[in-house]
Amino acid sequence: MKDVVEDSSYRAAGVDIEAGDRAVELMRSKVKKTFRPEVVGNIGGFAGLFAFDTDKYKKPVLASSTDGVGTKLAIAQQMDIHDTVGVDLVAMVVDDLVVCGAEPLFLQDYVAIGKVVPEKVADIVGGIADGCRWAGCALLGGETAEHPGLLEPGEYDIAATGIGVVDADSILGVERIKAGDQIIALASSGLHSNGYSLVRHALLAGGKMRLDQQIPELGKQRTLGEELLTPTTIYAKACLEVIGECEVHALAHITGGGLPGNIVRVIGEDVDAMVDRATWRPQPIFDLIGTVGRVTRAEMERTFNMGVGMIVVVPPSDADRAVASFSAKGVDAWVAGEIVPGSGMVRLVDDHPN
Repeated sequence: MKDVVEDSSYRAAGVDIEAGDRAVELMRSKVKKTFRPEVVGNIGGFAGLFAFDTDKYKKPVLASSTDGVGTKLAIAQQMDIHDTVGVDLVAMVVDDLVVCGAEPLFLQDYVAIGKVVPEKVADIVGGIADGCRWAGCALLGGETAEHPGLLEPGEYDIAATGIGVVDADSILGVERIKAGDQIIALASSGLHSNGYSLVRHALLAGGKMRLDQQIPELGKQRTLGEELLTPTTIYAKACLEVIGECEVHALAHITGGGLPGNIVRVIGEDVDAMVDRATWRPQPIFDLIGTVGRVTRAEMERTFNMGVGMIVVVPPSDADRAVASFSAKGVDAWVAGEIVPGSGMVRLVDDHPN
């Protein structure tokens, strides 16, 4: 009797082309809703086409940014919730673009997954599409790659590249900042998408806490996992509108490195940024990490956003108007400091106690 030998096939090797095609169909309608008038063609081509409007800018400069979500994905995979991390991905990309004053035009995503489950992929990309709509940019194609043997069936990673445009004469940054400028803080929604390796070590390692555990201090009877999956705030649209209404000198996206590590990237060597930490109190999740994980205040400040997701630098004459404008757009904003003569340092003063 002959041994039965199974024919070799892509499916037998772990890649299901039909499942990938079904995932595309499930996400198609959400992706289509992100299309701007400049998008040429439809979903499914080999390359995304975008008819750039050269009449809108005198000296157009393209801006690009690439990022991922990091180990926050481990929380999403443990909780089997996949429709929010795409928003995080978009935020990390477009809010880096807007820092130089660029309007995000389009984004392309990359999803690497151990096994394509169409509904899961549709959730992931659906979240990316939601983020693109909120940011005002098109989701102009991408790639979903099934990697059996490299990733476990339930594992995935996501990344994206975004392209924006700004007029050369309107680029924001170091050269515009002057002593006396006011520092406006925009509230974060919580942890955003940085520092999750420390979060997991501080809160979850050794069974200290559980993701399904309800934490009264977090409010609304939220579980720890729900809090940790709170999507990153997308500031791009509001920031661009305020740039059109007020004189804005610089923006700083507060990601890994916290306030000191990111504000220092947009100030010159002849000034310091004085940030008054008494003007706000970070959300309870930060206290929880510091207390349960025994994380020092210095480590917290250089790892997390501590309640501020974006910094906006404006001249004193426009500070009140900028705060009012952000507030009218649903973004909590306040004057949190000042640019003073110095040597390129960021100084946090009048800290609240933990």
